[in-house]
Amino acid sequence: MTIFTDTLTLSNEVTIPQLGLGTWFIEDDKAAQAVRDAIEIGYRNIDTAQAYGNERGVGEGVRTSGVPREDLFVSTKLAAEIKDYDTAVAAIDESLNTMGLDYLDLMLIHAPQPWDDFRGGDYGEGNRQAWKALEEAYQSGRLRAIGVSNFLEGDLAAITESATVTPHVNQVLAHIGNTPADLIAHCQSKGILVEAYSPIAHGKMLENRDVAAVAEKYGVSVPQLCIRYTLQLGAVSLPKTANPDHMRTNADVDFVISDDDMSTLRGLEQSDYGEFAAFPVYSGK
Repeated sequence: MTIFTDTLTLSNEVTIPQLGLGTWFIEDDKAAQAVRDAIEIGYRNIDTAQAYGNERGVGEGVRTSGVPREDLFVSTKLAAEIKDYDTAVAAIDESLNTMGLDYLDLMLIHAPQPWDDFRGGDYGEGNRQAWKALEEAYQSGRLRAIGVSNFLEGDLAAITESATVTPHVNQVLAHIGNTPADLIAHCQSKGILVEAYSPIAHGKMLENRDVAAVAEKYGVSVPQLCIRYTLQLGAVSLPKTANPDHMRTNADVDFVISDDDMSTLRGLEQSDYGEFAAFPVYSGK
């Protein structure tokens, strides 16, 4: 599978594998095995977060995978509620200690607002303080790259106006049916790489007949089409699963969606996430 050798380059010349493993909803006691399975299959990009509650297991999986640490790209995220410098400094140290790693390849601010006020108040100053802590950890070499997640254009501007380091990454909800084209274009114009989480729309794409019809045309599954779509947007794709069979099929994306079909897929809308709409990122805010 050639996807495992496909990489993108951040603005600081650090390379990142274009396909990664998302670990949201993988319990801590199962995370180490999931990470080991993924790395054995060929994945080299592993994504977690403080909010996922599985940093310990993810770190164990990385350390016991049998693959040299420098061959892996490991990311985590500051909890969205952290909006001050001192707490951010402590949290960065805590993630490294919890994961048992000397450095992380990428650390993000998980959201521009705390989850209980997502897309609500103005936390610009708090984000600038958290960003300062990330910048210092980056400059010390404990973080190879730093970025944000779920940030809109205004949120990015509030950080970059005083930053010494422009975010290398913005990880956002992006999938067929929900393609934030303007935000992606804005990030690309600023040299900010976009990562797409939930490329299968938390499983809701499996119910979409229009998407199924396009997938059938290419002789692939709906998840494979969805992952390929985000890759062709120029994004890092982060499908999440603990199932090794799904890890393998998710990586079997060595086909190309035509320009016409990419345009068709961009025009689809899927904003109903069913029971998952209770989570802020799927709430439509």
